[in-house]
Amino acid sequence: MEILSLLGHGFEIALTPTNLLFVLVGVLLGQIIGLLPGIGPAAGMALLLPITFGIPPVSAIIMLAGIMYGGLYGGTLTSVLINVPGEAASVMTAVDGHQLARQGRAGAALSIAALGSFLAGIGAVIAVVFLTPVLSDFALGFNAPEYFLIATFGIAATASMGTCSAVKALLVAVAGLMISLVGTDPLLGTPRLTFGSVHLLEGLDFLPVAIGLFGIAEVLVSIEKREDLEPMKTRLRDLWISWADWVHCRMAILRGGLVGFFTGLMPGAGPTIAALLAYVAEKRYSKHPERFGKGALDGLAASESANNSAVHGALIPMLALGIPGSASTAVLLAGLILQGIRPGPMLMAEQPDLVWGLMASMFIGNVMLLVLNLPLAPLFASMLRIRYDYLAPGILVLSLIGAFGTTLSLFTVGVAIAFGMLGYAMIKLDLPRPPLVLALVLAPLMETSLRQSLMLSQGSLAIFVQRPISAVLTVGVLLVLLLPLVRAFRARKRHIVNEGSL
Repeated sequence: MEILSLLGHGFEIALTPTNLLFVLVGVLLGQIIGLLPGIGPAAGMALLLPITFGIPPVSAIIMLAGIMYGGLYGGTLTSVLINVPGEAASVMTAVDGHQLARQGRAGAALSIAALGSFLAGIGAVIAVVFLTPVLSDFALGFNAPEYFLIATFGIAATASMGTCSAVKALLVAVAGLMISLVGTDPLLGTPRLTFGSVHLLEGLDFLPVAIGLFGIAEVLVSIEKREDLEPMKTRLRDLWISWADWVHCRMAILRGGLVGFFTGLMPGAGPTIAALLAYVAEKRYSKHPERFGKGALDGLAASESANNSAVHGALIPMLALGIPGSASTAVLLAGLILQGIRPGPMLMAEQPDLVWGLMASMFIGNVMLLVLNLPLAPLFASMLRIRYDYLAPGILVLSLIGAFGTTLSLFTVGVAIAFGMLGYAMIKLDLPRPPLVLALVLAPLMETSLRQSLMLSQGSLAIFVQRPISAVLTVGVLLVLLLPLVRAFRARKRHIVNEGSL
């Protein structure tokens, strides 16, 4: 009852006219930032940090948090409509979302994404309210071995993506890991595979790679096929989700929200890993896994629910321990410090107005985002009625501007164009593209955690099975790697049996 009383006090703070305005400004800015490839919520929050000077701490943090979770809603639009993910967490949305758009179901895709994000976000906020003190201890149980195994699980799970063979998906993921080695050694600080280029010292950022592989490559393929230059069909009845769609996706939203929330608890994991794990889990659970990668509405619902839930879940270690759970919460932590507030175990006791006002504002912000996005889904989807030969130049310009915006360097634009050509070749060769981008995202966490683990154990691999959590994760990784082999063996055995019966 005490928690409900404190939450009620939080609503009193959040519902003041000033704070309501800052919630609205935050979610609107988040939407706009999410729409622009190359920025993303974390960068947008960092750019807007200076304007929080002079603003009351509660209002400033409420606005920054609105940008944080509002940005994920905005990133959905570009992923679904033009296949250009604005950030890593939107890659899984682009996989099925754009396929649905090409099938004339862009409105349904945007609607289920908005609904899934809302429900998962509200559920995560409720969990944050009631479970912050308890689950902060769970987050502390993760160390370098667990992070390495989580990243490895994500890489291994890429075999479940796409419609091609698991071997192809894993080979593409290995190629992504190799590309991630370009840059500066994270522990020693020495350059590697840069070939003397200053531009490569920081490595290849995932955004220009993702923009090239998805946005530019898709445009090149569509232009080549003259029939795809006609406007995408968008029938009025397909612009909203039907009751059958809701029934089909409701459990995917629940599962995605749970996966996202618990992934968000782990500092450093973030919404990208959450979306990947939720997508893979949903494909394994689905009765029709063959639809994934071809326009699976439940796959889209799971990944969108997971990334929104993860953003809210990441607040728990940040508020309770002062440990940011993602890039966005790291910027939010910086915002708190700029206001003279230090997160930690005593934050709830020392700053109850800020903590409970923030939690209450997230309920209000998610409602605002639903009201903004659900009715406007058909309007956004109707953009696809424009002939593609008019849209294609705009998509290319937006992609190149997004690539340039990541570093303000023309070299990054060249990287996006190069990976656009690579993505075009991968489409022609029937190679899945998401594993390459996701391997590029997960590689830094994987490499750093592996090397830290081996330094802690003085080179012994036993560290990966000595702790209960790491032992369970090790078994999970092995199962994911062995499952495609078991399936191939069974398929071959059935083939031999069928030939024998003939």
